[in-house]
Amino acid sequence: MATKDTYIYGLGRRKAATARARLYKGKGNITINGKDALEYLSGDKSKLAEITDPLALAQKQKDYDITIRVSGGGLAGQVDAIKLAISKAITAEAPDLRPVLKKAGFVKRDPREKERKKYGLRSARKKEQFSKR
Repeated sequence: MATKDTYIYGLGRRKAATARARLYKGKGNITINGKDALEYLSGDKSKLAEITDPLALAQKQKDYDITIRVSGGGLAGQVDAIKLAISKAITAEAPDLRPVLKKAGFVKRDPREKERKKYGLRSARKKEQFSKR
């Protein structure tokens, strides 16, 4: 169990985004990159609800203050990375909650990433248009 000075750590990745979550004992405040979560997410309450889904499933919404450092990617990738980081931190603290979170799909990393551009092509797979003459 975490004391006042210690925290539970979780790392989450999605596309080009990386999120590092620290869960402290507290009252349910969420801070992302030094800003309030709702302010960082441009007031989008659906994205905030998506971030707190693992906490709601574990019924620990008001148990932790969460500090998140996120970098890379866009907002959607960052939200998924944060969700995975929080899920991993919860399972590190309470391994008995892992099957519940796994069944909901919060523990699995989404491996889809942008494919790199290949030489001789316009993008990853797009070719020049064929001209017979």
